[in-house]
Amino acid sequence: MLDTAFSSFSVDDLNAAKRFYSDTLKLDVSEDSMGFIELNIADGHRVLIYPKPDHSPAGFTVLNFSVNDIEKTVDKLSQGGIRFEQYEGELKTDEKGIFRGEGPNIAWFKDPAGNILSVIEGE
Repeated sequence: MLDTAFSSFSVDDLNAAKRFYSDTLKLDVSEDSMGFIELNIADGHRVLIYPKPDHSPAGFTVLNFSVNDIEKTVDKLSQGGIRFEQYEGELKTDEKGIFRGEGPNIAWFKDPAGNILSVIEGE
């Protein structure tokens, strides 16, 4: 009955999102029949991104990218213009923006609409 699912989130500027996800993150991005964009993730999953005029970014991570080597991934994305978030306190990140606490290593960054994304090692 509920055998397939997909994730979605909003942005305030669909064109800026399309450029960011396709040009900066180098993901396979397509448009659906309603003009929304879809991220076609390598493992066969898809993520729908839709415009919302009164968009307000969530205060939590909306999309996680699993990576084998967080150091190389953070370095490569940083060279491509991604700025990783710096956190203090319980989720203190290092100078690269990587949290190395209990659990997997993770680094957070934002898309042009302020949505929080992450790269997470080994998930």
